[in-house]
Amino acid sequence: MKLSAIDEYSTFLYHQGTNYASYRLFGAHFTVLRRKPCVRFAVWAPHAQQVSVVGDFNHWDADANPMERSSCGNGIWVTHIAGLQEGDIYKYAITTASGERILKSDPYAFWSEVRPNTASKLTKLHYAWRDKKWMDSRSAYDSYRKPMLTYEVHLGSWRRDEDGEMLSYRDIAPQLVDYVKQMNYTHIELMPLCEYPFDGSWGYQGTGYFSATSRYGKPEDLMYLVDLCHRNGIGVILDWVPGHFCRDAHGLRHFDGDPCYESGNPMLAENKEWDTMNFDYGRTEVQSFLISSALFWLSQFHIDGLRIDAVANMLYLDYGHADGDWQPNKYGGRENLEAIEFLRHLNTAVFKEYPQALMIAEESSAWPLVTKPVDVGGLGFNYKWNMGWMNDMLRYMSLDPLFRKDNHNLITFSLCYAFSENFILPLSHDEVVHGKHSLLDKMPGDYWQKFAGLRAFYGYWMSHPGKKLLFMGSEFGQFIEWKYDDSLDWHLLKYPMHQAMHDYVRSLNTYYVDHPELWEEDCDWSGFSWISCDDCDNSVIAFYRTGKDESDMTVVVCNFTPVVRHSYRFGVPRKGTYVEVFNSDATAFGGSNVLNEGEFEAQDVPMHGMDQSLELTLPPLATIYLQLTGSAKKKAVTKRRRRRTVKTDKAADGTVKKTAKAPGKKATTRGKGKAKTAASEKKTAATRKRRPGRPAKKEADV
Repeated sequence: MKLSAIDEYSTFLYHQGTNYASYRLFGAHFTVLRRKPCVRFAVWAPHAQQVSVVGDFNHWDADANPMERSSCGNGIWVTHIAGLQEGDIYKYAITTASGERILKSDPYAFWSEVRPNTASKLTKLHYAWRDKKWMDSRSAYDSYRKPMLTYEVHLGSWRRDEDGEMLSYRDIAPQLVDYVKQMNYTHIELMPLCEYPFDGSWGYQGTGYFSATSRYGKPEDLMYLVDLCHRNGIGVILDWVPGHFCRDAHGLRHFDGDPCYESGNPMLAENKEWDTMNFDYGRTEVQSFLISSALFWLSQFHIDGLRIDAVANMLYLDYGHADGDWQPNKYGGRENLEAIEFLRHLNTAVFKEYPQALMIAEESSAWPLVTKPVDVGGLGFNYKWNMGWMNDMLRYMSLDPLFRKDNHNLITFSLCYAFSENFILPLSHDEVVHGKHSLLDKMPGDYWQKFAGLRAFYGYWMSHPGKKLLFMGSEFGQFIEWKYDDSLDWHLLKYPMHQAMHDYVRSLNTYYVDHPELWEEDCDWSGFSWISCDDCDNSVIAFYRTGKDESDMTVVVCNFTPVVRHSYRFGVPRKGTYVEVFNSDATAFGGSNVLNEGEFEAQDVPMHGMDQSLELTLPPLATIYLQLTGSAKKKAVTKRRRRRTVKTDKAADGTVKKTAKAPGKKATTRGKGKAKTAASEKKTAATRKRRPGRPAKKEADV
């Protein structure tokens, strides 16, 4: 990695809040000074009386390697130390303004000790990337008109070894990539990997904003995981947490004895609800730090996008505060003006460097224009999690079907605002913990009805406008809540209903990816039309999705009751012959096999404001997809074939490393014939780049 010289230009940018590669300026870097190899250390500690570097190499002697205050920047300390090796551990010994000596990890460290140890470690971040084809393709990538089907993963609990220990980045890479390909996801989203001290925080209370957590190995091992994803056509999104940081003594809190990264006002600095500290977004050095962190993961680790956690906590001064325990802004309002400007600054900087990056806001309020450009008053993200849809639908699906008719608006309300932002529909980790039950266990009814209800819900979710995200384990119907310190219950795949659910989700994923009408016009009304949204008595809805090509159309009908609806008539948008191409009630998916087999000619019977209609049987607790025969045949002919194996690497001896196969088997879905019940035959197969600033003089790097 190339260094930035510690000169007036680079430090000016840093103090101005526009040094977007400040990780090249600060931290520990192997370099050459006066023809001698050494490591340059640099840290910002504006209130310190003295700073030195300590570690095993000098027996933690704070007097052995003192740092000098640079004349180029306010509070920047620098030193060079020879004879150090990659993997050596170090900290900064800081003498505070009050004379106390404290030890701090390096805020810009690229590597850290494995918890519970807290020292920083030296590394050169050397990795030979092999994902050039993927990286080159990103310049032409238009996520708005492409499928985005994301698998959310917590690496420490997706799968563990036979002894219950966490897998390393390299061990999990082939297994996870193979599994994601089999399941037809387009992206994975990794829960936070910036170094963090406490496993139970899941990574959302961090200390190392440039340090990939050492729980799973070296930084280069994470690079290998990302590289393998890219070489197999899978995008990688990383959860990133600029909203708050943990209070641990070795971290950012009171870094030099006084507030540096947090506000000096406790009302603004302390996040009492989470027992963490909020960043001071008005401080320009913090802006350089955080924006550099975002760009670091996108550039050095080839991450394709960042999901910004807890944006509401950043936007509102009273978020998580009791009345009287927060301080209004200068206009008397509750909006955090500095945070708003920071988010705009962040997104502007990211998109200038990486125009096709995914910047995703987890924003739980009704804040307007989250995904609109900064120059029209927006926050500048390109996607937002649709928390309103998620809350409404999980509430609806948890109701006894008898009471759903009185809450029909919970299904339909999301279409009142579905195109006000560019939405992702999340079914995330937050919904399957803390007594909320797993998605499967949220469903009411007996054992069969729980699975049927979840399949119906997934069918509706996949066809609703918006990109998609599903948390790991939900694809095979994990019954218990997610546990961060244990593996998913993969053994459930030995049971028929869980295996059938697994097959269903894979087939549903395949249908989504192969049908442009479900994602090509996600952000506009032109891709969605209601057929029937008011049949609350039967708890039935019907709509259709269309793509840019008029022949790309899927009609969707959902029955959210356990009652078979015989001879149910609904309007259809076009004349022609329709076929049922997907049915969540198929036997292959654990259903009762109430299918609409054969071809159905649209009848000239007006219904739902349309000139034609169909009369079909609606299976219980199920979602069905219909297509015109010409379109269905076209899809069958042009359906893309996917390779189900992971690209392998050759070892040094020339042998090929074999990849582990994840559980699961291939399944397709396609209904045939006329409507049949469970007693009938079971034959079915429902099938921008820029440099952050003018380059300054550089030291030679090793």
